Amino acid sequence: MQESSTVPELYAAFRRQFMLCELKRGEVMAILTDQKTDRIMADTAFAAATDLGANVYELYVRGVDDRFMDSDPFKAPGITDALAKANIVVSFFVGFFSAWEVPVRAAGGRVLNILDTPEQLVRLQTTPAVKKAVLSGGRRMGAVDTVRATSAAGTDLTWKIDKELPIVSAYGYADTPGSLAQWGQAMVACFPLDGSANGRVVVQPGDVWILPYARMVQSPIELTVENGFIRKIQGAQDAFAFRKALEFAKIDADDMAPFAVSHLGWGMNPLAHWSDIMRFEGSMLDLNTSMRSYPANFLFSTGPGPKRKTRGHIDMPMNHCSLYLGDEKVIDEGRIVCSDMIADPRHVGH
Repeated sequence: MQESSTVPELYAAFRRQFMLCELKRGEVMAILTDQKTDRIMADTAFAAATDLGANVYELYVRGVDDRFMDSDPFKAPGITDALAKANIVVSFFVGFFSAWEVPVRAAGGRVLNILDTPEQLVRLQTTPAVKKAVLSGGRRMGAVDTVRATSAAGTDLTWKIDKELPIVSAYGYADTPGSLAQWGQAMVACFPLDGSANGRVVVQPGDVWILPYARMVQSPIELTVENGFIRKIQGAQDAFAFRKALEFAKIDADDMAPFAVSHLGWGMNPLAHWSDIMRFEGSMLDLNTSMRSYPANFLFSTGPGPKRKTRGHIDMPMNHCSLYLGDEKVIDEGRIVCSDMIADPRHVGH
């Protein structure tokens, strides 16, 4: 655990987080850990939940590795059944798109992912004001069929929203039955209808890699998107790295799944800052949430989703973009312009 966050401070943050998650006395909490989990973090979570009156147990698994799709410790009989009996599952590794989450949430269980350092968890912890702003943004997105992202650099991407899938309205805590959250994350996103994304995406220096790397973009990447897939990648060093990341994720020569456009949206946590990439470049644990959540970044991503499985995934928060929901501009060159989507008026964008 980083020395900048003391155990008492972290304990207080866990108590607040579990209270935001509506943890009630007598509820069952499963804490899900693996070989990489910080033991002080896990033990502090256990203590805070116990002190709030929950019945807590820890489930430790080995072999969680999303680089290999067949590496799945949850195939063992009984593990998912045990998780599905919990009122809330706290996972210390990435659970998004995991098969075990489906029965847990179907049974009404809440799922909270904790993926950052203690310092970042304490700083990025969200509030009901953030929830209100995020839900407002989610309602706005859910009310339209088409979204468009543009930028002065040349981005002009349009897509239709897949109405069979829920809008992602992530506000940092799991407080309703079946909800899924990541501590500190505040963003709105959707999945495009298959084949509907078309246009150009121009990534600029200063934009951010957050998957599969944790670094700042150094040279432009120009992407041509046709019918939902990236068909052309142009540029210098970063474009080369982008192409290699997608090619590495292919399971055979004809596999185009890594090149598919995945979730698209924008960040909304006023406590998250683009400048973190300057401070923590190379440290995924310090950037996991802040880079996806800083206000008004346009999050462009590739690869997997609820309807598509692939071992490769790129998340790339982009700066200085404008976003239109239908005909309404809600983000103007990297600034949120709708007052109901601003949790703190001092932090509307980068």
